[in-house]
Amino acid sequence: MSKIRITKQFSFETGHALYGYDGKCKNVHGHSYRLYVTVIGTPISDSSNVKYGMVIDFGDLKKIVKEDIVDVFDHATVFNQNTPHVELAKELADRDHNVLLVDYQPTSEMMVIDFADKIKKRLPDNIKLHSLRLSETASSYAEWFASDNE
Repeated sequence: MSKIRITKQFSFETGHALYGYDGKCKNVHGHSYRLYVTVIGTPISDSSNVKYGMVIDFGDLKKIVKEDIVDVFDHATVFNQNTPHVELAKELADRDHNVLLVDYQPTSEMMVIDFADKIKKRLPDNIKLHSLRLSETASSYAEWFASDNE
C-alpha cells in the first residue's frame, strides 16, 4: 500500500530572548508561532478498525503535539538556562509567569529540533515523523526533515 503524508497545523504565542545575540532579539520579545507537523505512514487497511483508511487520526496527532509542545510553550517565555536573563526569569516565575529554561538557545532552529525529538518519542511505531516547519513570522521559518537527520 502507498505511503501517505498528513500534516496538521498548530499555533501558539511564545516569548523569548537570545542571550549573546548582537541584534534586537537579545531583548525579550514574542512571536505568533505556526507549527506544521507532517507524519508519514500507510493507511490502516483493516476495514473493521474504526480508524480504517487513516494514517493516524488527526485527533491523536493533535493530542501528542498539544500535550508536549503547544500546552508547554503557549504563552510562556523561553530562556536558555545559561542566560544572564536568569534573574529576570526567576522574577517572572516568582510572579506566576510561565517561564521555561531550556538547554539550548531558543531560536526557531533549535526549537524545531527539540520539537522533533519530543514528537518522535510519542508516535506509534508504524508512523514516522516526516518533517516540521516552525514559522516565527509570516516570512520566516525553520524546517526539520527526517531524511536530513538519519
